[in-house]
Amino acid sequence: MERRAFLTAGGAALLAPLTPPLVAAAPIPEPHFPSRLYQFVWRNWELANADRMAAVAKANANDLVEIGRSMGLPPKPELSSDQLRRIYITTIRQNWHLLPLEQIQQLLGWTREKLEFTLKEDDFLDHKLGPKPDCELVRYSPPSDGEKARAAEIRRLVEGKLGDELNAAGEAPFTFVDRLSSLQFAPARDSRSTAGANEISIEGWKIAGEGPAERRLAAGLDQYLRQAMRARSGGAGTILLRLDSGLSPAGFSIGAEDSQVTVAASDAVSLMQAVYWLQDEMELRAGPFLARGTVQKKASLDPRYLYSYFALYGDPLFEQGIDPFPDGYLEKLGRVGINGVWMQCVLNTMAPSSTFPEFGRGAEQRLRNLATLVERAAQFGLKIYLYINEPRSMPAEFYRTRPEMRGAEDRGRFAMCTSVAAVREWISASLAHIFERVPELGGVFSITMSENLTNCFSHFHPERCSRCSKRTNWDVVGEVLEAIRSGVRRASKTAEVIAWDWGWPAELCRNLIPRLPRDMRYLSVSEWSTPIERGGVRTEVGEYSISVVGPGPRATANWKAAASAGVRTMAKTQFNNTWEISAVPFIPVADLVARHCENLLRSGVSGIMASWTLGGYPSPNLEVAKEFYFSPSAGRSEVLRRVAERRYGRAAAPLALEAWKGFSEAFELYPYGVAIYTIPTQHGPANLLRPAPSGVRSSMILFPQDDYRNWAGKYPPEIAQRQFARMADRWEAALPLLRKAVDRVPVEKRQKAQEDLAIAEVCYLHFRSTANQIEFYLLRDAPANASGLARMRAIASAEIELCRRLYPLARRHSVIAYEASNHYYYRPADLLEKIVNCQYLLDHELRPAP
Repeated sequence: MERRAFLTAGGAALLAPLTPPLVAAAPIPEPHFPSRLYQFVWRNWELANADRMAAVAKANANDLVEIGRSMGLPPKPELSSDQLRRIYITTIRQNWHLLPLEQIQQLLGWTREKLEFTLKEDDFLDHKLGPKPDCELVRYSPPSDGEKARAAEIRRLVEGKLGDELNAAGEAPFTFVDRLSSLQFAPARDSRSTAGANEISIEGWKIAGEGPAERRLAAGLDQYLRQAMRARSGGAGTILLRLDSGLSPAGFSIGAEDSQVTVAASDAVSLMQAVYWLQDEMELRAGPFLARGTVQKKASLDPRYLYSYFALYGDPLFEQGIDPFPDGYLEKLGRVGINGVWMQCVLNTMAPSSTFPEFGRGAEQRLRNLATLVERAAQFGLKIYLYINEPRSMPAEFYRTRPEMRGAEDRGRFAMCTSVAAVREWISASLAHIFERVPELGGVFSITMSENLTNCFSHFHPERCSRCSKRTNWDVVGEVLEAIRSGVRRASKTAEVIAWDWGWPAELCRNLIPRLPRDMRYLSVSEWSTPIERGGVRTEVGEYSISVVGPGPRATANWKAAASAGVRTMAKTQFNNTWEISAVPFIPVADLVARHCENLLRSGVSGIMASWTLGGYPSPNLEVAKEFYFSPSAGRSEVLRRVAERRYGRAAAPLALEAWKGFSEAFELYPYGVAIYTIPTQHGPANLLRPAPSGVRSSMILFPQDDYRNWAGKYPPEIAQRQFARMADRWEAALPLLRKAVDRVPVEKRQKAQEDLAIAEVCYLHFRSTANQIEFYLLRDAPANASGLARMRAIASAEIELCRRLYPLARRHSVIAYEASNHYYYRPADLLEKIVNCQYLLDHELRPAP
């Protein structure tokens, strides 16, 4: 099932008061635990602190810690306030089928209002969680002898399976945030013997600027260039930074002579990209060297923006002490060619309104925080873009004094009907207010036909509105886009206004795209509607995909229509990862990324949106994409070689290139057309096995359950299973190449290389586990026989082995299983639980007949 279908199908009802209107049956029992109290301790061991857990269960904290120890869990971690604020979705998920809402709220330490807002506005969390089971309160009581005995069995099991790895040191959750937030430069090796005949050494040179902008940039470069080019032999010279209006927009020029390097660009943002290009060249040459001569680059794709890898999604501008764009992260994005970042914007929280006086609470604080972020991002050559999905629906009571504004209804909420002029004026005025207060914003992009209920056509129910039922979708959506555009233009003539066609039906595209104003841009998902055949099943891309290389026929046709109307076009891409597998920060298939970039340049698009909420990690994939952002660009093979040498060194690069090729060929076997929002490629081995049908449907992303027929989507489950098994086989065959490459990586590049290897290993483990799980359930639901039972036992044992391999990777690399809008899909303790789950099945549920 695609995201659009999931959201419009009403996957879960909105939470109004803390008693949800749609309640599932009793939670799935977990007999592998001694009791629900033990389950509570285990599942929150890495998510909440002992004192808060004790308050929820009305226990003594030491008693709960002792319960955890009795099951063999590693030492209880103490989470910082920052970690607790970043892991709340995982905490809600882990307790959704265990605690009533009141205890979840207490465990989080939240108000009821915050929980309600989060479930509704945090990327449709209520949909992802599914109906809330009717859970009893968890309360402490002294463990019985039977519970203690079972806990001891569990302890012996996990200690026996993991050995020393069980308590091995690893990274705390979100350690990657600190790493990505730190300002760093690539240290050069001693350069005295490595300069080539056609190169000049620029060690010891100073940085100079000609004006305020250049001087500010020059000062900011100190952390990058001055240290990398520190004098070793007393050389002298100058790196001159200057703005040159004669250069092409978003391009730059670098001239290297014996006594001076001149770096010029048409604007400050492009000047920073020139500096990042200098860094890349020095890193590729393993020293502070540049080739003599002049290099001129013209931007082929601009803008190039994505989402922060770790920003909180719900209300990031109101959060205190959690920076979505730390300086070090902005620097790293700039290094990989990104010149913008986007964040969610809910208009009724961002601007005051005389028409709607209840709107705008906290707006001043949000705008101050936004202005600060915009100013800091500019120092690293990036702009900030706002995601506009408006107007947000409101409850019935909002319309008691405004019945004329009430539009289409969906699940108890009503659209603010945009056929009413006052609603459109509110949108315009709110955006004008934002851009007046923060004039350096890069712009906005909009979704108008899905996600939240917004305009009366957004969920395809205009008949529920007396006004919109008499109108066309292109007229209504066109008015919404014009309200957005005119609001921005009241305050800014240069900010980008980007219309994304996500969810637009064909008739809307056909009628609206030619009417778009020429000062807007039109954005379309590049690979959408690309036809494919895998495993003998014909289907087409209905979401984001990396395994299918774009652009496809839908985007190509719509870009052509927009270009004919004089509207610049943009491609929505995912260069790092997709919902095909989002549990890794990037999928190491650089060959597919390079091929897609070449295709985009031929298509004539003017810019890219490089990620949805997933995909914002500085990675080799983004390094590959960067090579195509400026022309002239090298060919695909040369681009891949440059990136591999820069990332892994010359000795390791050939092996890394072969591994990337192998992974790319394997990934093209992915059975695209499976239900990517429910199939357990995100959770991999952490998804528990069920010996009998649970009767619980999958929910969007967070709960695959055992709903394997739904997972298979457009494929027969047997074919989906075979495709995942084939893909896993091919992926596994390429892993030794990357392992050998890492052994040859220079020590200063080793940490990144080891993480890259771990990510590749995790991909394999998830793909193999997905094949295992589908096969397990096919056998479970087939007529019982001895060979089927034996195979189910073998699969359960294989899942134990996959978890044993994945556990140390998840402990050592905090990026594993994390995604910004879902937080951690699993923590290491969840992999231990899968081991306990599978062994319980082997001992009790899958025993051969005597």
